[in-house]
Amino acid sequence: MTPPQRQRRDTVPESPTPQDGDGKPGNPERMYVVAGPDGERAELDLVTLIVARATDPPPSASPEQAALLRLCAAPLSVAELSAYLHLPFSAMGVLLTELLTAELVQARAPIVRKARSDRSLLEAVMNGLQRL
Repeated sequence: MTPPQRQRRDTVPESPTPQDGDGKPGNPERMYVVAGPDGERAELDLVTLIVARATDPPPSASPEQAALLRLCAAPLSVAELSAYLHLPFSAMGVLLTELLTAELVQARAPIVRKARSDRSLLEAVMNGLQRL
């Protein structure tokens, strides 16, 4: 018994490239925007903390922006947001720049802790623990 023969599908011819009035190929339409009209981006580090100002995302927000706003109810660093959304830092920079210009999020410097604790405080804690 011979197996049934597969028939090839007819290939669909590709549509011609858009052309200008003089017959030259035109530029294809850009389907994305990398940065705003002026091309500037916000100064962000991996440790910059992002906090949402709005509780609900606006209806015009993209799915990534809406997820970012929901995550930022509590302060999160740009690195954490990038990891949670599985997006590279460069894409996070673009999304956050758009949200910062729309004043939907606030960026602030990370909380800097003191490098060394006070020695007298550590000695007082140690003496208190030894008395127990």
